[in-house]
Amino acid sequence: MTNRRYAVAGTGHRAGMYVNALTGAHADAGEIVAWCEPNPGRAQFHTATVAGDLGREVDIPRYDPADLEAMIAEREVDVVIVTAPDHAHADLVTRALRAGADVVVEKPLTISVEGCRAITGAIEETGRSLIMTFNYRYAPRNSSLREVIASGEIGDVTSVHFEWALDTVHGADYFRRWHRDKANSGGLLIHKSSHHFDLVNWWLQDAPRRVYASGDLKFYGPDGAGAAQAGPRPSRGRDAAPGDNWSIDLAADPRLKALYLDAEHHDGYVRDQDVFAPGITIEDNLAVIVDYRRGATLTYSLNAHAPWEGYRVTVNGTKGRAELQVVERGAVLIDADGRSIVDPSAKPDVGAGDDLRPRGDHLIVQKHWQEAYEYQIPEGVGGHGGGDAILLRDVFDGSGDDPLGRRAGYLDGVRAVSVGIAGNISLVSGGPVLIDELYLGVDVGTGLGADAGAGADRESGAAETAGRGVA
Repeated sequence: MTNRRYAVAGTGHRAGMYVNALTGAHADAGEIVAWCEPNPGRAQFHTATVAGDLGREVDIPRYDPADLEAMIAEREVDVVIVTAPDHAHADLVTRALRAGADVVVEKPLTISVEGCRAITGAIEETGRSLIMTFNYRYAPRNSSLREVIASGEIGDVTSVHFEWALDTVHGADYFRRWHRDKANSGGLLIHKSSHHFDLVNWWLQDAPRRVYASGDLKFYGPDGAGAAQAGPRPSRGRDAAPGDNWSIDLAADPRLKALYLDAEHHDGYVRDQDVFAPGITIEDNLAVIVDYRRGATLTYSLNAHAPWEGYRVTVNGTKGRAELQVVERGAVLIDADGRSIVDPSAKPDVGAGDDLRPRGDHLIVQKHWQEAYEYQIPEGVGGHGGGDAILLRDVFDGSGDDPLGRRAGYLDGVRAVSVGIAGNISLVSGGPVLIDELYLGVDVGTGLGADAGAGADRESGAAETAGRGVA
């Protein structure tokens, strides 16, 4: 395996997963040689992390985003890992590709039609590799549902219902960060739901055709239902009264303190805004209907202020039905210090449950005129339902033969965000939106069919890069 030179663009919290992989389980895949990050405090935090993991001093230079091309040339970068805020993805991805580097990009691929066109154009122009890191594909519970559908056990899929519940800790966090501004994140239909739309696209091996969406900001913000319940509010979480359920104490978490509180003076980014403060332009309640090219229909809902966290998926087929229920946190329980884990899916060893809704995964399959049975889901290891570890192996070591076709490329990324982009247009227009009329720079139906899994490999550059330890 060729040792590759990696740069990380965007050194916030999410970058840590890749940094830890390259200093730990996948250290033989390559080394981090540069940061592309405007905030020196955050870059220095990750440099110190690398030094601590390796047990020696390291010199990893920081470049401003404007100097991305110079960074790639001077540091001889092979791969740029993009973990910057969503609105910056298209610019960083296209420039990195044109400067001669392959790209690994966190979801979502981008947040706009223009971003899709720019990235697809750069891929066609350069022929370089782009890997989308859809970690939820790799979670055993989601892979198991793909196996059931692909086996034909429930016949041809006619409809899917997908309900996602974000609780009042994890869901609330999107309304205190940069995500609260739709210009930065595309709203939850893109930032969060692109995960979910990708799962449905992948489960069905299909592409969206038409989208209708409805939604609004109903709970958070100064006029939301939650504001009246919460009472008088501080402008920032650090100023909240002890035990305030709606605030986050950055100082109480050494990692968040170093990445955001201590680095705030460099760029003015406030990580702990109040969830009921003005300025929120994203929705917290969303409903979507998606018609697929082969005839299936998706009904999807997302709620960002639920008392528990998890999701339910029902897949109806011509021979039966499959039902997946995932409870990531059965109840939000606050400790004596007024704290709770922000994202329960990222930490498999924490989270509350109860007798009625115990934490765990269940996949029930039932054919017509037969009793139901539970499909055994392999136990996952690590964050996000066991998906992170398998994803990182694919990214850094190559996946080899994967009959499920979990590795995702740029076309998968476009398919996923196309639903959110169309949904956002529908929220404004009040009518349905045809995906083909968005002119995203590529036909989202390309590669569908019996060879769809192989097509995804080609799109992610696997055929060209597997021997180099990228895909």
